[in-house]
Amino acid sequence: MTPFTAEPEPLAMRRCIGRFLTGVAVVTADDGLEQAGMTINSLTSISLDPPIVMISLNFDTRTGDAIETSDRYALSILSSKQEAVARQFASRGGERFADGSFDTTPSGLPVIRDALSQLDCRVVEKHTIGDHRVFFGQVEHCRDRDGSGLSFNAGRFGAFKDFGHEPVPWYA
Repeated sequence: MTPFTAEPEPLAMRRCIGRFLTGVAVVTADDGLEQAGMTINSLTSISLDPPIVMISLNFDTRTGDAIETSDRYALSILSSKQEAVARQFASRGGERFADGSFDTTPSGLPVIRDALSQLDCRVVEKHTIGDHRVFFGQVEHCRDRDGSGLSFNAGRFGAFKDFGHEPVPWYA
């Protein structure tokens, strides 16, 4: 194991935080001129009443700019069968909406068809911190289906494997 450092370099920080297993989602937005979207794992449920989710995006992304302009975003939480979609929306540049199947939220935003969950959000608060813009969105519409989520850990995609236990009581 490497020794602790006082102020980690960005690559060391990325490696350390990359050890935290996360789900994978695609965030989409529309600024009125074009659709934008990107793969994220910086997604957190903040509140159930009202339903608030938080996303965090690097500065200078088309998606972040579209959210700034429209104050709306949609989320597609990907299934373990959607690694190709995650890679498509993670690439820099290119037309992300040319290939693939999409549904449309009630507010008109594209979401990934066959995703495990789809959420339609209105931005209620935003903050700048470090090299990111953080958006808090109130979920106005959502739906989900059963399935296994796409996981991301230490730079690799995978699928979550449970231990065969019953669901925890607060989930049911």
